[in-house]
Amino acid sequence: MSGHGHVDGGNKQVALLVAVLAALLAFSETGGKSAQTKGLGDQIEASNLWSFYQAKTIRQTTLRAAAESVEAQYKDAGNMPPAMAAQLTQWKNVADRYESEPKPNNKGEGRRELSARAIAKQVDSDKSLSAYHLFEYGSAAFQLAIVLAGASALTAVIWLTFLSYGLGVVGLIFTALGFFAPNLIHL
Repeated sequence: MSGHGHVDGGNKQVALLVAVLAALLAFSETGGKSAQTKGLGDQIEASNLWSFYQAKTIRQTTLRAAAESVEAQYKDAGNMPPAMAAQLTQWKNVADRYESEPKPNNKGEGRRELSARAIAKQVDSDKSLSAYHLFEYGSAAFQLAIVLAGASALTAVIWLTFLSYGLGVVGLIFTALGFFAPNLIHL
């Protein structure tokens, strides 16, 4: 037994601790990269959906303005040429369709549907990026735990080993939260 509290097999135990911490670090880093990639992808998709929403809004506004202009020119519907009345009806129908195109019959690309899809992607992105941050905290705790375990093996100071175990548990908690409850806490 050495003077600092380690038994002769203590370095083997610390080496095993470092190996376990390194494996956990790999899981945390992999989860973090995956969450980051998904979060960024969801942000891009939300941005694309909002752009499509804006394009639909511009088209809808243009058609409604054209319809209002024609209606202003022909205040009395009785003197509107039939072809113009048909065009006016078509413009109004298309403008209404731009507002909502439910999926069963159409593509689900009306403004309402696009807005709902964009908001859902933003929520998904926020969840993934929250998980990413938890994985990063977990990774940092594992890295610090590995450093302290190495220092413990070199110096034979036992409290560094206990601190390493503690940081390993903290890293494990953050990593588990990243996988299972990314929105539980916000740091």
